[in-house]
Amino acid sequence: MQVVFESRDPEAARLRELAVHRVRFSMRRLAWWVPRAKVMLSDINGPRGGVDKRCQVELRTDGDRTVVITAIARDWRSAIDSALARAVRALVRMLARGRSGGPRALPAGRHVTASELS
Repeated sequence: MQVVFESRDPEAARLRELAVHRVRFSMRRLAWWVPRAKVMLSDINGPRGGVDKRCQVELRTDGDRTVVITAIARDWRSAIDSALARAVRALVRMLARGRSGGPRALPAGRHVTASELS
């Protein structure tokens, strides 16, 4: 899996290795489907503090689909972990939908009889 890291903030740039490690760890079971990940860290309002650390994770799947998740938190680690957790959930949902028939899949609990198919 190729992981690209971007940040203009010098404080966030020091977290490059942590971010890359967290991406590889969280995607370890989905790496066969997600060959490329991009992590972008930014500080929304600069040195004023507050809940302003943003982590955006962009994942490209083998099926030319893209998942983009953004998380905002008080510190970088929380923003990274939150964005990755949400991204993994989104990918698992995409896989589940793909196996059950794609976007036209039936709602949970709905069964189809043979007469409805013809």
